[in-house]
Amino acid sequence: MSGEAARAGAIRFQGLTLGYDRHPAVHHLDGTIAPGDLLAVVGPNGAGKSTLLKGIVGEIRPLDGSVEAGPRSGAIAYLPQAAEIDRSFPLSVLDLVAMGLWRPLGAWRSLIRQRSRLVEALAAVGLNGFEDRPIGTLSGGQFQRALFARLILQDARIILLDEPFTGIDERTTADLLTLIRGWHREGRTVVAALHDLAQVRAHFASTLVLARRPIAWGPTREVLTPPVLARALRLSEAWDEAAAICRHEAHEHDAHEAHHESGGSAQTHGHAPHDHNHDHHEPGHHDHDHGRAHHGAVS
Repeated sequence: MSGEAARAGAIRFQGLTLGYDRHPAVHHLDGTIAPGDLLAVVGPNGAGKSTLLKGIVGEIRPLDGSVEAGPRSGAIAYLPQAAEIDRSFPLSVLDLVAMGLWRPLGAWRSLIRQRSRLVEALAAVGLNGFEDRPIGTLSGGQFQRALFARLILQDARIILLDEPFTGIDERTTADLLTLIRGWHREGRTVVAALHDLAQVRAHFASTLVLARRPIAWGPTREVLTPPVLARALRLSEAWDEAAAICRHEAHEHDAHEAHHESGGSAQTHGHAPHDHNHDHHEPGHHDHDHGRAHHGAVS
Protein backbone atom coordinates (compact mmCIF):
# COMPACT_ATOMS: atom_id res chain seq x y z
CA MET A 1 0.00 0.00 0.00
CA SER A 2 1.30 3.43 -0.86
CA GLY A 3 2.19 5.97 1.79
CA GLU A 4 -0.51 8.23 0.35
CA ALA A 5 -3.14 5.54 0.92
CA ALA A 6 -1.91 5.02 4.46
CA ARG A 7 -2.15 8.74 5.22
CA ALA A 8 -5.69 8.72 3.84
CA GLY A 9 -6.76 6.27 6.51
CA ALA A 10 -6.31 2.79 5.05
CA ILE A 11 -5.30 -0.15 7.27
CA ARG A 12 -3.53 -3.11 5.70
CA PHE A 13 -2.97 -6.58 7.20
CA GLN A 14 -0.46 -9.05 5.80
CA GLY A 15 -0.49 -12.46 7.47
CA LEU A 16 -1.04 -10.70 10.78
CA THR A 17 -0.75 -12.77 13.95
CA LEU A 18 -1.16 -11.14 17.36
CA GLY A 19 -0.97 -12.78 20.74
CA TYR A 20 0.29 -12.93 24.29
CA ASP A 21 3.18 -15.04 25.61
CA ARG A 22 3.61 -16.48 22.10
CA HIS A 23 0.04 -17.81 22.04
CA PRO A 24 -2.02 -16.42 19.14
CA ALA A 25 -5.13 -14.38 19.88
CA VAL A 26 -5.63 -13.27 16.26
CA HIS A 27 -3.88 -14.97 13.38
CA HIS A 28 -3.53 -15.21 9.63
CA LEU A 29 -5.37 -11.97 8.90
CA ASP A 30 -4.94 -10.57 5.39
CA GLY A 31 -6.74 -7.69 3.71
CA THR A 32 -7.20 -3.94 3.65
CA ILE A 33 -9.68 -1.69 5.42
CA ALA A 34 -10.34 0.98 2.82
CA PRO A 35 -10.00 4.67 3.64
CA GLY A 36 -13.30 6.01 4.94
CA ASP A 37 -14.72 2.56 5.72
CA LEU A 38 -17.19 2.09 8.56
CA LEU A 39 -16.29 -1.41 9.75
CA ALA A 40 -17.73 -3.47 12.58
CA VAL A 41 -15.62 -6.26 14.09
CA VAL A 42 -17.78 -8.97 15.66
CA GLY A 43 -17.31 -12.42 17.13
CA PRO A 44 -17.96 -14.42 20.30
CA ASN A 45 -16.43 -13.33 23.59
CA GLY A 46 -12.66 -13.67 23.37
CA ALA A 47 -12.68 -13.75 19.57
CA GLY A 48 -9.71 -11.38 19.43
CA LYS A 49 -11.60 -8.18 18.70
CA SER A 50 -9.87 -6.07 21.36
CA THR A 51 -6.52 -7.64 20.52
CA LEU A 52 -6.92 -6.64 16.87
CA LEU A 53 -7.63 -3.01 17.75
CA LYS A 54 -4.60 -2.93 20.06
CA GLY A 55 -2.50 -4.36 17.26
CA ILE A 56 -3.66 -1.66 14.85
CA VAL A 57 -2.85 1.14 17.30
CA GLY A 58 0.53 -0.40 18.09
CA GLU A 59 -0.04 -1.48 21.70
CA ILE A 60 0.72 -5.09 20.74
CA ARG A 61 3.54 -6.05 18.39
CA PRO A 62 2.82 -8.74 15.77
CA LEU A 63 4.05 -12.25 16.47
CA ASP A 64 4.05 -12.74 12.70
CA GLY A 65 3.06 -10.74 9.64
CA SER A 66 2.38 -7.01 9.75
CA VAL A 67 -0.21 -4.26 10.09
CA GLU A 68 0.16 -0.87 8.41
CA ALA A 69 -2.15 1.91 9.54
CA GLY A 70 -0.77 5.17 8.27
CA PRO A 71 1.80 7.31 10.04
CA ARG A 72 1.65 6.72 13.79
CA SER A 73 1.88 10.39 14.67
CA GLY A 74 -1.69 11.45 15.30
CA ALA A 75 -3.26 9.30 12.60
CA ILE A 76 -5.12 7.00 15.00
CA ALA A 77 -7.51 7.74 17.86
CA TYR A 78 -8.26 4.75 20.09
CA LEU A 79 -11.02 4.30 22.66
CA PRO A 80 -10.49 1.17 24.80
CA GLN A 81 -13.22 -0.63 26.68
CA ALA A 82 -14.64 1.31 29.62
CA ALA A 83 -13.39 -1.36 32.03
CA GLU A 84 -9.79 -0.52 31.08
CA ILE A 85 -10.11 3.17 32.02
CA ASP A 86 -9.40 4.32 35.59
CA ARG A 87 -12.17 6.70 36.64
CA SER A 88 -10.82 7.20 40.16
CA PHE A 89 -8.11 9.65 39.09
CA PRO A 90 -8.99 13.20 40.25
CA LEU A 91 -9.68 14.84 36.91
CA SER A 92 -12.36 17.26 35.84
CA VAL A 93 -14.33 16.61 32.67
CA LEU A 94 -12.45 19.47 31.01
CA ASP A 95 -9.09 17.92 31.98
CA LEU A 96 -10.14 14.57 30.55
CA VAL A 97 -11.28 16.04 27.25
CA ALA A 98 -8.15 18.22 27.03
CA MET A 99 -6.05 15.06 26.75
CA GLY A 100 -7.21 14.96 23.16
CA LEU A 101 -5.03 18.01 22.51
CA TRP A 102 -1.84 16.71 24.12
CA ARG A 103 -0.39 15.31 20.93
CA PRO A 104 -0.76 18.45 18.79
CA LEU A 105 -0.01 20.91 21.63
CA GLY A 106 2.26 18.97 23.99
CA ALA A 107 1.51 18.10 27.58
CA TRP A 108 3.00 21.27 29.06
CA ARG A 109 1.62 23.97 26.79
CA SER A 110 -1.17 26.12 28.13
CA LEU A 111 -4.69 25.04 27.24
CA ILE A 112 -6.23 28.38 28.18
CA ARG A 113 -6.42 29.50 24.57
CA GLN A 114 -8.01 26.17 23.65
CA ARG A 115 -10.89 26.41 26.12
CA SER A 116 -13.36 27.38 23.41
CA ARG A 117 -12.47 24.22 21.45
CA LEU A 118 -12.90 22.11 24.58
CA VAL A 119 -16.29 23.64 25.32
CA GLU A 120 -17.39 23.09 21.71
CA ALA A 121 -16.39 19.42 21.87
CA LEU A 122 -18.37 18.98 25.09
CA ALA A 123 -21.37 20.68 23.51
CA ALA A 124 -21.14 18.31 20.54
CA VAL A 125 -21.63 15.33 22.88
CA GLY A 126 -24.34 16.97 24.99
CA LEU A 127 -22.22 17.84 28.03
CA ASN A 128 -22.74 21.61 28.15
CA GLY A 129 -21.89 22.92 31.62
CA PHE A 130 -20.02 19.76 32.71
CA GLU A 131 -16.54 21.30 32.38
CA ASP A 132 -15.72 21.36 36.10
CA ARG A 133 -17.46 18.15 37.15
CA PRO A 134 -15.13 15.43 38.56
CA ILE A 135 -15.13 12.46 36.21
CA GLY A 136 -15.89 10.16 39.16
CA THR A 137 -19.34 11.73 39.50
CA LEU A 138 -20.40 10.98 35.92
CA SER A 139 -22.79 8.24 34.94
CA GLY A 140 -21.58 5.60 32.50
CA GLY A 141 -23.24 7.36 29.58
CA GLN A 142 -21.90 10.79 30.58
CA PHE A 143 -18.38 9.42 30.92
CA GLN A 144 -18.58 7.83 27.48
CA ARG A 145 -19.78 11.14 26.02
CA ALA A 146 -16.72 12.84 27.55
CA LEU A 147 -14.44 10.24 25.98
CA PHE A 148 -16.06 10.88 22.59
CA ALA A 149 -15.43 14.61 23.09
CA ARG A 150 -11.76 13.74 23.57
CA LEU A 151 -11.85 11.78 20.31
CA ILE A 152 -13.29 14.82 18.53
CA LEU A 153 -10.31 16.91 19.62
CA GLN A 154 -7.83 14.29 18.46
CA ASP A 155 -9.07 14.90 14.91
CA ALA A 156 -7.64 11.57 13.69
CA ARG A 157 -8.14 10.00 10.27
CA ILE A 158 -8.53 6.52 11.84
CA ILE A 159 -10.80 5.98 14.84
CA LEU A 160 -10.82 2.68 16.75
CA LEU A 161 -13.66 1.98 19.19
CA ASP A 162 -13.70 -1.03 21.52
CA GLU A 163 -17.26 -1.88 22.64
CA PRO A 164 -18.21 1.82 22.81
CA PHE A 165 -21.86 1.23 23.73
CA THR A 166 -21.51 -1.35 26.51
CA GLY A 167 -23.35 -0.37 29.68
CA ILE A 168 -24.73 2.94 28.45
CA ASP A 169 -28.31 4.10 27.91
CA GLU A 170 -30.17 4.06 24.60
CA ARG A 171 -30.22 7.85 24.19
CA THR A 172 -26.46 8.11 24.64
CA THR A 173 -25.94 5.22 22.23
CA ALA A 174 -28.10 6.97 19.61
CA ASP A 175 -26.22 10.26 20.05
CA LEU A 176 -22.80 8.59 19.77
CA LEU A 177 -23.90 6.65 16.69
CA THR A 178 -24.83 9.99 15.14
CA LEU A 179 -21.28 11.22 15.81
CA ILE A 180 -19.82 8.06 14.26
CA ARG A 181 -21.94 8.48 11.13
CA GLY A 182 -20.71 12.07 10.94
CA TRP A 183 -17.08 10.89 11.05
CA HIS A 184 -17.88 8.43 8.30
CA ARG A 185 -19.37 11.20 6.12
CA GLU A 186 -16.16 13.19 6.66
CA GLY A 187 -14.17 10.33 5.15
CA ARG A 188 -12.62 9.08 8.38
CA THR A 189 -11.96 5.37 8.82
CA VAL A 190 -13.95 4.00 11.76
CA VAL A 191 -13.43 0.48 13.12
CA ALA A 192 -15.61 -0.62 16.05
CA ALA A 193 -15.60 -3.87 18.00
CA LEU A 194 -19.26 -4.60 18.77
CA HIS A 195 -21.43 -7.35 20.16
CA ASP A 196 -24.90 -6.02 19.30
CA LEU A 197 -25.60 -7.44 15.84
CA ALA A 198 -28.75 -5.34 15.43
CA GLN A 199 -26.62 -2.19 15.77
CA VAL A 200 -24.14 -3.58 13.26
CA ARG A 201 -26.84 -4.35 10.71
CA ALA A 202 -28.45 -0.93 11.16
CA HIS A 203 -25.37 1.30 11.10
CA PHE A 204 -22.26 -0.44 9.70
CA ALA A 205 -21.78 -1.10 6.01
CA SER A 206 -18.95 -3.62 6.40
CA THR A 207 -18.28 -6.37 8.93
CA LEU A 208 -15.34 -8.57 9.86
CA VAL A 209 -16.30 -11.73 11.77
CA LEU A 210 -13.43 -12.99 13.93
CA ALA A 211 -12.92 -16.29 15.68
CA ARG A 212 -9.25 -15.76 16.51
CA ARG A 213 -8.85 -15.77 12.73
CA PRO A 214 -11.03 -14.20 10.05
CA ILE A 215 -14.23 -16.12 9.38
CA ALA A 216 -15.85 -13.68 6.95
CA TRP A 217 -15.25 -10.10 5.82
CA GLY A 218 -17.40 -8.06 3.48
CA PRO A 219 -20.73 -6.21 3.20
CA THR A 220 -22.65 -6.61 6.43
CA ARG A 221 -25.79 -7.96 4.75
CA GLU A 222 -23.72 -10.77 3.18
CA VAL A 223 -21.49 -11.51 6.15
CA LEU A 224 -23.88 -11.60 9.11
CA THR A 225 -25.61 -14.81 8.11
CA PRO A 226 -26.59 -17.74 10.34
CA PRO A 227 -23.98 -20.11 8.79
CA VAL A 228 -21.15 -17.63 9.35
CA LEU A 229 -22.17 -16.86 12.94
CA ALA A 230 -22.69 -20.53 13.76
CA ARG A 231 -19.25 -21.35 12.40
CA ALA A 232 -17.63 -18.60 14.47
CA LEU A 233 -19.28 -19.95 17.62
CA ARG A 234 -18.33 -23.52 16.78
CA LEU A 235 -14.70 -22.60 16.27
CA SER A 236 -14.64 -20.58 19.48
CA GLU A 237 -15.73 -23.59 21.46
CA ALA A 238 -12.92 -25.67 19.94
CA TRP A 239 -10.14 -23.21 20.79
CA ASP A 240 -7.09 -24.60 22.60
CA GLU A 241 -5.60 -21.92 24.88
CA ALA A 242 -2.26 -23.76 24.97
CA ALA A 243 -1.83 -23.65 21.21
CA ALA A 244 1.49 -22.46 19.85
CA ILE A 245 1.87 -19.88 17.12
CA CYS A 246 1.78 -21.24 13.57
CA ARG A 247 3.67 -19.39 10.87
CA HIS A 248 1.94 -17.69 7.95
CA GLU A 249 3.73 -18.86 4.82
CA ALA A 250 3.50 -16.90 1.59
CA HIS A 251 3.33 -20.05 -0.50
CA GLU A 252 0.11 -21.07 1.22
CA HIS A 253 -1.79 -18.54 -0.88
CA ASP A 254 -1.11 -20.53 -4.03
CA ALA A 255 -3.36 -23.35 -2.84
CA HIS A 256 -6.56 -21.32 -2.53
CA GLU A 257 -9.68 -22.53 -4.32
CA ALA A 258 -12.94 -20.66 -4.75
CA HIS A 259 -16.01 -21.87 -2.86
CA HIS A 260 -19.45 -20.54 -1.94
CA GLU A 261 -20.72 -20.08 1.60
CA SER A 262 -23.61 -22.45 2.24
CA GLY A 263 -26.82 -20.49 1.98
CA GLY A 264 -25.11 -17.35 0.72
CA SER A 265 -24.26 -15.81 -2.63
CA ALA A 266 -20.86 -14.24 -1.97
CA GLN A 267 -17.83 -16.05 -3.35
CA THR A 268 -15.48 -17.29 -0.63
CA HIS A 269 -12.00 -18.75 -0.43
CA GLY A 270 -10.69 -21.55 1.75
CA HIS A 271 -7.33 -23.08 2.53
CA ALA A 272 -6.16 -25.98 4.65
CA PRO A 273 -2.49 -26.84 4.14
CA HIS A 274 -2.40 -29.52 6.83
CA ASP A 275 -5.52 -31.60 6.34
CA HIS A 276 -6.85 -30.23 3.04
CA ASN A 277 -10.27 -29.52 4.49
CA HIS A 278 -11.61 -26.24 3.10
CA ASP A 279 -13.44 -23.48 4.90
CA HIS A 280 -15.09 -20.44 3.38
CA HIS A 281 -14.28 -16.77 3.27
CA GLU A 282 -15.40 -13.51 1.74
CA PRO A 283 -13.89 -12.28 -1.55
CA GLY A 284 -10.48 -10.72 -1.36
CA HIS A 285 -9.67 -11.91 2.14
CA HIS A 286 -7.87 -15.17 2.86
CA ASP A 287 -8.96 -17.68 5.47
CA HIS A 288 -6.44 -20.20 6.77
CA ASP A 289 -7.66 -23.36 8.49
CA HIS A 290 -4.85 -25.66 9.50
CA GLY A 291 -7.06 -28.61 10.28
CA ARG A 292 -6.48 -28.41 14.04
CA ALA A 293 -8.94 -27.07 16.60
CA HIS A 294 -6.54 -24.51 18.01
CA HIS A 295 -6.01 -22.98 14.59
CA GLY A 296 -9.63 -22.17 13.97
CA ALA A 297 -11.39 -20.85 16.99
CA VAL A 298 -12.74 -17.84 18.68
CA SER A 299 -11.51 -16.27 21.82
